[in-house]
Amino acid sequence: MEFTWIPIAASLAMGSAAAFLFIYAVKRDWMKNSEDTKYQVFWSDRQDKERLKPTQEKADGSQSKAK
Repeated sequence: MEFTWIPIAASLAMGSAAAFLFIYAVKRDWMKNSEDTKYQVFWSDRQDKERLKPTQEKADGSQSKAK
């Protein structure tokens, strides 16, 4: 029974810290415009995929013959 109070206290502390951080972020306008961040993440992911797996045309500069 004594050991049960440690995880309960830890979970309450972590929950309180998360709630405090959320309220602090809202008051500081950190979440005011999340659309810009969404598009920055989206476009950076697309650029990373193109960098990792380029098309044949981008890799050697040749034109594709199928039209």
